[in-house]
Amino acid sequence: MKVRRSVRPLRWVAVREVRAEVPLLVCLAVLVALLTAVAAAGPGLLDRLAGRALASRLEQEQQVEPGVLFSARFEPADSADADAWASDLAEDLLPVTEVIANAAPDALNGGLVHDSTRVELPLLRTVAGAGEVGLGLVYASDAPGRRSYVEGRPPARSGKRVEISVSTRTRDALKLRLGQELPLSPGALENVQATAVVVGFFTADGAGTKGADVKGGDAKGASPEGGDRLWHEVPLLAGPSRFPPRSAAGLDWEARALVAPGTVTALQAQAGAVLTVTWGMRLDLDARTAARFAGERGQGELQRLLVRYPDDARSVFCGDIADFGGMFCEIGPHPASTLQHSTHLPDALTDFGRQWRQGRVVISFALASLLVVGLLAAAVTALLAVRRSLDAHRLQRARGASATGLALARALHTAPAVLLGLAAGIAAARSLPGPSPAYGQALLVAGLLWLLLPALTWYSLRDRAVRTGDGPVLFAAGRRLTAEAVVLLLAVAGVGALRTRGTAAEAGPDPLLAAVPALLGLATVAVLVRCYPLPVRILARFSARRRGVVALIALSRAAKEAPARALALLVLVVTLAGAVFGGFVAGTLAEGRREAAGWQVGADASYLGAHRSPAVAERLAQVRGVRETVSVRQLRVDPTSATSGSRYGIASMVGIDGARLRAAAPHSPAARALDAAGLTGRQPGKDIRVLATGARAGDRLTITLHGRKMPLRVVGPLPDDVLQDPALGPVRGATPSRERLLLADNRDLTAIGASDFEGSSLLLYGPHLDVRTLRSLVPRAGHDTAVGELLIRSEEQADATADGMISVLRDAHTTCTALAVLLALLALVLELLLSAEARGRTTAYLRTLGLGGRATTGLHLLQLLPMVVAAVAGGTALGLTLPALLGPALDLREFTGGPAAPTPHPDLLLTAALGAGLGTLVVVAVGVETWIGRRRGLGAVLRLGRNGD
Repeated sequence: MKVRRSVRPLRWVAVREVRAEVPLLVCLAVLVALLTAVAAAGPGLLDRLAGRALASRLEQEQQVEPGVLFSARFEPADSADADAWASDLAEDLLPVTEVIANAAPDALNGGLVHDSTRVELPLLRTVAGAGEVGLGLVYASDAPGRRSYVEGRPPARSGKRVEISVSTRTRDALKLRLGQELPLSPGALENVQATAVVVGFFTADGAGTKGADVKGGDAKGASPEGGDRLWHEVPLLAGPSRFPPRSAAGLDWEARALVAPGTVTALQAQAGAVLTVTWGMRLDLDARTAARFAGERGQGELQRLLVRYPDDARSVFCGDIADFGGMFCEIGPHPASTLQHSTHLPDALTDFGRQWRQGRVVISFALASLLVVGLLAAAVTALLAVRRSLDAHRLQRARGASATGLALARALHTAPAVLLGLAAGIAAARSLPGPSPAYGQALLVAGLLWLLLPALTWYSLRDRAVRTGDGPVLFAAGRRLTAEAVVLLLAVAGVGALRTRGTAAEAGPDPLLAAVPALLGLATVAVLVRCYPLPVRILARFSARRRGVVALIALSRAAKEAPARALALLVLVVTLAGAVFGGFVAGTLAEGRREAAGWQVGADASYLGAHRSPAVAERLAQVRGVRETVSVRQLRVDPTSATSGSRYGIASMVGIDGARLRAAAPHSPAARALDAAGLTGRQPGKDIRVLATGARAGDRLTITLHGRKMPLRVVGPLPDDVLQDPALGPVRGATPSRERLLLADNRDLTAIGASDFEGSSLLLYGPHLDVRTLRSLVPRAGHDTAVGELLIRSEEQADATADGMISVLRDAHTTCTALAVLLALLALVLELLLSAEARGRTTAYLRTLGLGGRATTGLHLLQLLPMVVAAVAGGTALGLTLPALLGPALDLREFTGGPAAPTPHPDLLLTAALGAGLGTLVVVAVGVETWIGRRRGLGAVLRLGRNGD
């Protein structure tokens, strides 16, 4: 009789095997989804981050004035004065505004928009309650609307009288009232006799509201930021400026007032003056367009568009007419010149491109570190799967199965999970805005993850592994030394190649840059595994002299199992190194930008071009809050030796008010050097006493100025720290760096005329400067104007802090670090599970000998503690040395500027938080493992016939 064998137990065995592999498949699918999403979205992510940084940089560059400025001069209309009031200048300017706006390149996708149209009249003289006033009248299409008026109304566009509106601060300072009549007399604008009526007072302290001139075609002026920009660009509209007593101008105040366009044409006709109208065009790119122009090719294309755009607008406005000063064009009934333009955006794009190349290195390194940690987590997952099925596979090998067949079977079992993860990763990458994902990179990463488990399965079941089993392997020490030497050589070669070649220019992660984190991590782990067991063994010997065996056993096993901890150590080292590196770069850039801003300004504020506008410099020095002023001047010289006639070299001779600088900034290296050399006193002879680089005390030099020779006497070498003195920053930063530097006191330079100096700055010192008054004298807009440039440290440092590129780098690295930490957590947990069986057997042996629960917890903690300490030390050290290792491939000075590379500023808080988090993780893992060990019986761990550890 044939006995039917029950299939139910076999089915339960199959179900049990499938259920055992479900966690593995889920973990593999999640890893594949995450890493393929990162690989596929990496190039697009770089483009989007670059676009975000570019948009932020353009916004910052256009805070003080629109990116592209057009201007044209126009004469009075050919009509009688009585008809001048009938002309509507806003209507006449509207067609030109449309021509300029429509000439914007289509490739910018509407990103170049009209910002404002303005006409400023020269100063007129009037008398107010506060004294004599120099009043400038301004027509602005982005003027504040009626809702910004606290009293009265804006000037009417129709009417036959001069109506003005001023800010509430101007009202209070000049003691004006609504309806007051102000007599206008000739000033800079001649032949004018009129009476202005004050019709409204607006507030300039908050955000502006919708512009009054809706028909002017000003879209940006209607934004809340438009009014704020008007106050920044014409600060005298927000508040007046006071002249010093007994000034040469004979005025007490200078102010600006808003007028209607009809007032401009009426006063122009009366004066017969030629006025200038200015159109501002603002480059405001959306996210997609900014990402397209942020790359190397995109930046070149954007610069070509910006260079070609003014010519196109000029051609459409008035044809191809060269500007020889004639009025060959028309603005309504007004004869006008052709368009002139100015823009600083191409230079800003050049600086951005140079800095973004370094930013790509930081972000690419973060992405590469994330991929490396993910691959290591997948490797730990595969090792755990191999370990759990090793006994069953060895039994199958004993029954005749081949290692290749078993590996292929594992590949087939995991294929659905890999395909599911690949689909999820690509779907996540496709859901992000921007260019299409990099499918090739996603397939490469997915294939690598898929092949890990079959490869490790084959390696553990190959004939040699089956023959040796768990026994010792011949020549294992030599193979380990060879592998470590190869790793170290590859790491050195990778770093050397990266320093020599730099990073690839194309979008997406650089393959060499992606390999460097893994190579450096492997090299660090190879060194750590060789080094950290030595102090652990020493501690174990000391612990043997004390009572108790917990410390001895834990430390001995930690030293013995150090090579087996290499994979977990590698995960932790790469993760910590990437996080510390990101914090180091972000902190160095933030502080470096602030330090560079301080170098650029030189003091609390500095006025560049003071020798060209001495009257403005005098008014700045008398602003409230200015305690001390120091004059710094620079002259380009080519000295020759007075004895041999040999050339000294092209040099910058800088003159400083040494005594005043010593009083204002006692720690200034330049002031200390001048004082120590005795150059702040009176000049004993006609020689100009200098401190010089590359010269000795007693050397005599000669310079020639306008055919007149001037002797120089070197009283000593120039100290090196003087080159880094911020007091020299404003004049040295405005001119090309030169081979030599001569430092003298201004008392010795009285024979040199003020016009002979190529640059000068007035340093303003004071802890509480009246920034509003300073800006009313010298607006922040218009860096190339004859009035000079005023730099204020608080403003420059605020701009440095708000730099969008640093924010982009910080956000990208924070995101990558967070994902890497999660993957490292997964890998560490899996590695603990991988080695849990061996630790469980050791604990079970000790429990049979009477070891308690607390001692068991201490055993587990001490056994893992050396690895954690080694990982923290190695990862932190690698992260802090990475900028130096990368060398020219990462030049942080490109971000900051300044006289030298920025001072390193590691993020100590982040480093401490990561170390504490890793320690907490290990403590929690040990606690969980101890709890599981207490619930598990000894029979589940101790098996007869198994080899102990």
